Amino acid sequence: MFSKLKHIRAMKKQGRDMQNELATIENEGTAAWGKVKMLVNGNRELMAVSIDETMLGDRAKLEEAIKEAFKDATGMKFQMKLAKKMQEMGGLDVLKNFGQ
Repeated sequence: MFSKLKHIRAMKKQGRDMQNELATIENEGTAAWGKVKMLVNGNRELMAVSIDETMLGDRAKLEEAIKEAFKDATGMKFQMKLAKKMQEMGGLDVLKNFGQ
């Protein structure tokens, strides 16, 4: 029983360490020829938004550009980058011995 508690603590620590490390990875997404930009970190937190003034006149176009920029920022390339970073950190190897 104590070994399971030990493993749970180790998993929590590893999870916190991974979140902290992923927070250092940032990716920018753009849309509307660079007029809308978003910066997200590895925890999918929105860090910055930049909107060119020329986009403010057309609400529908701006809304679509925001969605596109977010999709660009969190897309497959970024997911692969995060997966590689997690793999470098050892993944969730602590789960291997859980339940034994």
